[in-house]
Formats: sequence, C-alpha cells, structure tokens
Amino acid sequence: MTIHRLSCNVTNRLPRSVLVAVAHTTDHDTALVSLNILGTRRAIPSRGMTDAVAWGLTSSLFLTDLAIRVGFSLRVIMRKRAPSVSFAWLAVILLIPFGGAVTYLLFGENRLGERRASRLLKDRQVVREWSSALRERPTIDWTGINPECLPLDRQILATTGIPTMPGNQLELIDTAGCFFSQLIDDIHQARFSCLLEFYILQPGGWVDALIEALLAARQRGVTCRLLLDSIGSKPFLRSAQLARLRDGGVEVAEALPAGLIRALFVRIDLRNHRKIAVIDGEIAYTGSQNLVDPRFFKQNDGVGEWVDAMVRITGPVAELLTAAFMFDWLLERRQCLSEYSGTADIRPVEPSGQALVQLAPSGPGYGEDTIHNLLLTTLYAARREIILTTPYFVPDNAILAALKSAAQRGVAVTIIVPAKNDSRLVQYASRARYDALSRAGVRIMAFSGGLLHTKTITVDGDFCLFGSVNLDMRSFWLNFEMTLFIYDKTFTAKVRALQQQYLRETTEHDVEIFQARSFGQRLLENIALLVSPLL
Repeated sequence: MTIHRLSCNVTNRLPRSVLVAVAHTTDHDTALVSLNILGTRRAIPSRGMTDAVAWGLTSSLFLTDLAIRVGFSLRVIMRKRAPSVSFAWLAVILLIPFGGAVTYLLFGENRLGERRASRLLKDRQVVREWSSALRERPTIDWTGINPECLPLDRQILATTGIPTMPGNQLELIDTAGCFFSQLIDDIHQARFSCLLEFYILQPGGWVDALIEALLAARQRGVTCRLLLDSIGSKPFLRSAQLARLRDGGVEVAEALPAGLIRALFVRIDLRNHRKIAVIDGEIAYTGSQNLVDPRFFKQNDGVGEWVDAMVRITGPVAELLTAAFMFDWLLERRQCLSEYSGTADIRPVEPSGQALVQLAPSGPGYGEDTIHNLLLTTLYAARREIILTTPYFVPDNAILAALKSAAQRGVAVTIIVPAKNDSRLVQYASRARYDALSRAGVRIMAFSGGLLHTKTITVDGDFCLFGSVNLDMRSFWLNFEMTLFIYDKTFTAKVRALQQQYLRETTEHDVEIFQARSFGQRLLENIALLVSPLL
C-alpha cells in the first residue's frame, strides 16, 4: 500500500534497498518522515491531517445546523402565533436537520410577495373610502333580530370595514344541478358582465354547458371574466379548453400563480378558496360549490359525489361581492383599483328583499385572525343550539374549547362531517378530537350520502354563517375565503332544514365502539393531530 502511494520522483531517485526498507515500515507516519528526510518533493498526507479536515468539516456542519435551528426557532417564537402552530413548527425545525428550516421557509409564513403586498397597500385607501360610503346607507332596524348579532356586526365592521347591508333577497340552492341550471340561465340573460371566481374548474357535464354559455355571452358583447386558483384549477389552466375560452374573448386569470421559482419568494400554499359569481353586478352567488359536476369529479376517491350548497343573492350584497371579485381580479392583473375603469363597475344595487347580510372576506392581508375570531364569537353567542356542517374538521384548541363550553352550558351542539373524507390525514386528525367532544356532550354525526362539502353554521335558529370556510387551520389562516353572516330567521330556517336533511343520512358517533379501536389507530390519529396546525 505504501509503495503505491509514493511519488514517481521518489521511485526513480532512491536506491532499491531504501525503497524496500520504507515499504516494510509498518508505521505510516514513520514512513512519511523517512521519505521527507530522504528529500522527496511530494509529501503524503498523514492520517492525522485527514482526521483534522474531517473534524473541521463536521464541526462546521454542526455549528451551521445549530445556528439555523436556533435562528429559525427564535423567528417562530417572535411571530406570536397560536401556541399550537408555533409548537408544531418548532418541532419541524428542531427535529429535521436543514430540511426543517427549508420547509419553514416554503410554508411557515404568509409571504404574498413584495409586489402584491405593495398593490394591497395602494388599494387599501380606496377600499376604506368605499367602505365609509357604505356606512352612510340607511340605518338598520335590528328589532326582532337576536341581540347576539349586534356584537358580530360590530366586530366585522371593526376588522373588515364592511357594514351589515339590509334589503337582500336570498335563495338557497341545495343541489349542484339547480346551481348550474340557474347560473347558466342568468349568464344567458346577462347584459353587461359575467364575473366568476372559483377555486376549482373541471370540465365535464354541467361545466361544459357553463363554458358554452360564457362563450355565447361574450359573442353578444358581454364582458366575461374568469378567475381560477392556480393549484385548484391547474389541469384546466394547462388545457386546450383554456385556449378556446381565450380565443372566444373570455378573460381568464390565474389566482396566486404557483411554481418552483415562485416558491423561493412567496408561500405557494396560500390559495384563493372563494366561490363567487356575479351577473351584471346585480345577481350574485356564493357558497361551497366549485365549478365541477359532482357526477364526474373525483369519482376514483371512493367518497361518493360531493354535496354542496350555494345562495343566490339580489340586493345590496351583490355590490359587495362585485367589489370582492374586482379587488382579487385587479390584484392578479397587476392593476390598482384607483386606476381602474371598465364595464363591470362597482355600483349600488337597489334593495329587493328584507334580509340583513354582512360579508366577511378573510385571508392574508385581511387581518391574521379575522375569521377565526368571528367563529369564536359565533360559538360563544349560542344559547340553545349550534349545528355545523363541514368537510374538514380540524379545530384548534380555541375552537375546541368553544364547542365544549357550549355543550357544557346546555347548548345542543351537533357537528355533521362526511363519513369518508378525501384527505386521510384530515380524517385521522378529526377523529383525534372526537373523545374530548363526545365527553363534553357534543353530537358528532357521520354523513354517508357522499362527501358533504357544505360549510354552514346555524345558531339558535336565528342567524347563520354560509360560505367557503372549513373548520380547519388552512381556512382560518391561509386561504382567501368568503363568508356571509346572515341575520335573518327566514333564511336561517331554510339552512337549518337543509342541515336536518343531511342528518337523515347520518350515523351518530358511537363512543363505545370508538374507544375499542386499536392502538395503531390511536397512534395514527395522535400523529395526525400533532401536525394538524400545519394542515
């Protein structure tokens, strides 16, 4: 081995007897010293030197990793987020060398990008002035309204600047077929504009008819705009159908574009989860239904057809939903509200009914805890009954405490969730909360008629929440959502009747059977619960 490491110069210049003597030397360092004494020009690195280099490299990596973990841990602590979220991120950072920090950089903070943030700041004054003008509308008669609605009205006004709007007509739509039929009919009757903002668009069935209606409307000279989430509608945004719409004059924009390069500068899992359609600035739709035909959507997931509900609105709230769409649209088109002049102007809409409705947009830039705090106020306002429907039930400790507290003070609390969920991780995390809720007296009902995707809350039969918000961390803090706070007993009764319809296809959570589940199931649920703040 030693002879092979000698330099060619040494081999040529030294007598053979010397080389043999060196070759038989068993001590590597002694051999090296012997050759150096003999005047060789090329030194052979010693094992000690190699160990020193390795030790230095290892020490450098260790100190770098330590500095990264300490630095990012301090950053998480100083952000002052919910303790469950902070502890979850601390676990990721401290347990995964280097990778934990990279994960936090990608998903740990609500980074919208400097340009988008700058446009938000420029538009904030315009929105503030518009909101102030709304508050100058006729005063509201709160007679006959549950007094618990007034604190909600004040809280939404303080956090979003949007007041309660009187004079609305609301129509509950409880099937996808009825929704598409009415929306397509309204598009056929459109005179000026068709504005659609949805998380998912997947062609097929009723959606194909909707696309044809938009193309026909555009041929009549109607402005047609379609805003789709970059991840939720990714297949469509890369398809030939998109090119056909654009060739036909329909404007299509991609909300919150996602990609590997953008991931270095913005958080790519911040998504636009809203579902909004506005026709001529006078007729509006919102709720939980995506632009998908449930007969074809995700039929290989084994959860059945998705079950959704929407509301058709005429009256002043249509103006608010038009403004919400235009705000999101102009952000993606890199335009400012102050510079905008187009065919789908935001304008007052005459009253057409009696319902009091308050719009609560939420998401990064709207106040970090807006919808979460409003949900807490709603739950603590209940005196007799709370019924919730949600597909993704992963509450944080505050929401969990509010639900338990309501049940313990005698409120009949019922939570309706799908029996089968398209997210296995969410399903496990949900089940980890069942024991605590059941012990407090909360009824948990598993819906077996498909994937129940409707997001509703009715309180005491007096008022309700209706929109796109799930009871999970993503909807609370990451997604751009839209929720209607409806202070109207008539419409609330219709929503409650729909909830009762869902209940007829449910099975109540059996505490005894559930407690007999295997250790492996419990372990999976608790592991999912640990990462639930990051879902």
